[in-house]
Amino acid sequence: MPRASRARFSIGEVVRHKLFDFRGVVFDIDPVFANSEEWYESIPKEARPPREQPYYHLFAENEESSYIAYVSQQNLVADASGNPVEHPALDEIFEDFDGERYRLRHGLSH
Repeated sequence: MPRASRARFSIGEVVRHKLFDFRGVVFDIDPVFANSEEWYESIPKEARPPREQPYYHLFAENEESSYIAYVSQQNLVADASGNPVEHPALDEIFEDFDGERYRLRHGLSH
């Protein structure tokens, strides 16, 4: 079985999708794909990312809405905008935004 690669992003970091117009805050990381088989198979085969890489749970936003996203590492880049993410669940887990990342609320750890 191939080994998972090292996570490039960390909890609280703001990232952007390489292909689709959305960005988000990392709130959890799976070292390899850990979603449902149905979810994985719903991705067109020619665009389906390998399972053996980190997958990130994001509090995501685009121009129309806020939602939870599950994204492979190969499809993410660091967001350099310096702008906060507007997602209603952020305050449950995170505190201040310093222009690059959000700080976990006191008493929470991963």
